[in-house]
Formats: sequence, C-alpha cells, structure tokens
Amino acid sequence: MSNALSQLVVLITGASSGIGAEIARQCAAKQMRVAITARDAARLTDMAAECRTLGATDVFIVAGDVGIEADCKRIVHATVDHFGQLDILINNAGLGASGKLEEISDLTIFDTLMRVNYLGSVWSTAHALPHLKKSRGRIVAISSLAGLTGVPKRTAYAATKHAMAGFFDSLRIELAGTGVSVTVIYPGFVFSEINQRALSPNGQPFGDHAYQRKVGETMETAECVRQIMRATERRDRDLVMTFRGKIGRILKLLSPRLVDSIARRVISKRQ
Repeated sequence: MSNALSQLVVLITGASSGIGAEIARQCAAKQMRVAITARDAARLTDMAAECRTLGATDVFIVAGDVGIEADCKRIVHATVDHFGQLDILINNAGLGASGKLEEISDLTIFDTLMRVNYLGSVWSTAHALPHLKKSRGRIVAISSLAGLTGVPKRTAYAATKHAMAGFFDSLRIELAGTGVSVTVIYPGFVFSEINQRALSPNGQPFGDHAYQRKVGETMETAECVRQIMRATERRDRDLVMTFRGKIGRILKLLSPRLVDSIARRVISKRQ
C-alpha cells in the first residue's frame, strides 16, 4: 500500500484503547501527525509515547469527553491550534451495552450511549468541518453491523449506530463538490476492550464478565484497522468488513425476516 497519508494531521477520538488505539499506532507507522483524545489522560500519555516510537512525526494529546459538546469543540480547536490544520477526523469513540429492553433497570444507558456514540460524532464533525473543508479532508465514522440491521439485546447500541448511518450518509450528500469525503466503517465482531466496558442492564460495565472471544468468529483488531486505513486512504464511501455483513445487507432487502432470525441466532451463540 502507498503512504499517501504521510504528514497528514489526523484526530482520533476514543484513542486510549481498542480500535482507536490501534488506529493511532497504524497512523503513527505511516508517519502521520497524530492527535489523540479520550477521557483517560494517563493512558493517552502512554499511547503518545508508543506512537512516537512507531514513527509519528508529532503527537498531540487532548483529554476530553465526546459526550459533552464543549469538549468536542475544545478538542478540535486545540488540535488545529497545535498543527495549524486538520486533514482527517476519525470518529471512533464509542460505548457498548447489552441486555433486553425489559431487563434494563437503568434507562439512562440510552442517553449515555446516544451522547457518546452518536452526538459525540455529530459534535466533533460539526466543529471540525470548516477546517476539513480547507484541507479537502476526510471524515471517517466507525459504526457497526448493528448500524445496518437490528440486533437483539443491543437496542441502545444499535439505535446509536443507525443514527450515525443516517447522519453520515446525509452529510456525504451535503458535502458533494467540497472535496471532503465521508467514509462509514461497519466492522463485525472485533475483540477489543469495548467488550469489557460495555454497559450491563444495571448500567455497570460488564468487565471480565463480558462475552468471551470465539476464535474464527472474531476479527483481530490489527486486521480491522488495516482495512479501516485502506478505506480512509482511498476515500471509500463505506466498508462492510465481513462476508456475513455483506450478505446480510442484501438479504435485508429480499427477506428481512430471515435477517432477524440470523441476528437472533448469532447473538444467542455469543452470550
């Protein structure tokens, strides 16, 4: 693969762990100028040191919570103040949740996930857009297969990912002719820390009780991010990573009841 991304400025939300951290590593290896943000400043410091070792020419840390609009604005402005430009925004910050609606005792889960997964992406993108227009840059949104079809026990999570799909698909049309591209990523099951941080029906993280990894059914984080980087470089419209996801997208048009049945079986096997 070429290194057309070298020296571009990228801002990655949710970069202290999981997919976000791996995106930061692979951006660093491409000699990009990397801004990383998350709530945990200590973990960001460690991540920045790793990025410098991997080849990033400049790494900027700005701690914040994308679930707060003022933080999104501050994060974007601080990044542009530091680098003088912004070329790529990767909306990766996200939070999971699992449980049937009737089992959920803490309904604030819905508000929390909507603010982090959906509104955090909206706010970050809105504040970054004037700068991305100047650079004819790229917007990348890390969604999920749950953004393409309903998933049992993921009502709160799937709703946020459906919202992201609608927002970014609409924004792509609005931005036609500006030079700014919008890429939406739909990973399948990826083994990362988001599984442990996902909220249980009582509003507490699952921690070590999260579903266990199943070899052969779960994509490695590094491979997931390699595909994300390729789609970002090529300015792809979207990326559905798994064969199951691609077939499911077609089947939903032809036989939505079959897709419901498949989703039910897949989730029941993973619990």
